[in-house]
Amino acid sequence: MSGETTTGSDLLRFATAGSVDDGKSTLIGRLLYDSKAIFVDQYEAVERVSTQRGNDYVDLALLTDGLRAEREQGITIDVAYRYFATPRRTFIIADTPGHPQYTRNMVTGASTADAALILVDARKGMTEQSRRHSFLATLLGVRHLVVCVNKLDLVDFDVAVYERIVDEFTEFASRLKVGDLQFIPISALHGDNVVTRSARTPWYDGPALLYHLEHLHVASDRNLTDVRFPVQYVIRPQSAQARDYRGYAGTVAGGVIKVGDQVMALPSGFTTTISAIDSPTGPLREAYPPMSVALRLADELDISRGDLLVRPNNPAPARQDLDLRVCWMDEGSALTPGRTLAIKHTTVWARVKVREVLYRVDINTLHRDESVTALALNEIGRVRLRCTRPLFLDEYAQNRTTGSVILVDEATNRTVGAGFLS
Repeated sequence: MSGETTTGSDLLRFATAGSVDDGKSTLIGRLLYDSKAIFVDQYEAVERVSTQRGNDYVDLALLTDGLRAEREQGITIDVAYRYFATPRRTFIIADTPGHPQYTRNMVTGASTADAALILVDARKGMTEQSRRHSFLATLLGVRHLVVCVNKLDLVDFDVAVYERIVDEFTEFASRLKVGDLQFIPISALHGDNVVTRSARTPWYDGPALLYHLEHLHVASDRNLTDVRFPVQYVIRPQSAQARDYRGYAGTVAGGVIKVGDQVMALPSGFTTTISAIDSPTGPLREAYPPMSVALRLADELDISRGDLLVRPNNPAPARQDLDLRVCWMDEGSALTPGRTLAIKHTTVWARVKVREVLYRVDINTLHRDESVTALALNEIGRVRLRCTRPLFLDEYAQNRTTGSVILVDEATNRTVGAGFLS
């Protein structure tokens, strides 16, 4: 992928976040409608429901609040993914819930996002959830925060209100690891500064939201490690014509892999070279994240699912004692010392034993509570685990794929936690 964002094939994943009723779903509906990404019958259905509710406007939030329970409550309760494209870029939106009890849903939506849109109601200013979601976004490696000061139409587009929120958020963000911070004054309901610049904010000289998202540079943010290729499957066709074929299939998690490159297989440590790269559309000279390819190697090594191909001079560190940030997601139990769980890292499954809960993070004040001995639902803290086998983890800030794990309850097969090395 080139450094310039010039083609419609460029992809930007972004998550929306903020308090309940800050207008997240309305903003997404406005983006979809103004960029002509919805069909006529979809708009007519939303218009009809809006009329039935007695609204004197078309409630574009209904385009994303698709579950019946969400429509009845007027809130978003699950992560709703929406897709749209402009001539310049393709977008995947994760509309995340605003309620505190759905922190785990926010973690899910932000875990793959390049950017996060933090909505702040101009009438309320910064809230507990504004701080919570901003912290979670930066914790999950989201490098670009866009603070949308929404509902400015309800405060007569007062620049003083906008500037007060900007100052308050900037002070809070100084305690976070924010790589890029942008503020945009908007009215999602009326479309001010969403897709086009608004004449009602003459005091604002920045871009409209869509323009900013179209030109956001994210290619250099992704996977800052060298080559990482988790082997997912060994392809051995049974036909007589392809009996000698052996390909190692997987998704490139880091770096650029080229034909002729030397690689090392972990955990064995054996080295070989890439003899060919196959894809669904034919052979390639190189592969990079997040391409799914099959690698052919010059030597017949004992490689199977769960192995990791890296450059010999830049391997991922082997770790059996894991010190991870963990977001606990299970309603029925807590994360306690002595508990045994299954762990999945890239394509590897193993088991871990919880040795110690070091602290819990108060995600409103960012303070550490070292008096806790367990993590409950939606709580985030640092946990020490002992794994049954070494795992090859990078720092999460360097590579989201090889720096993260999921924890699974073996009795129920439920995903109960998400962890990352930081």
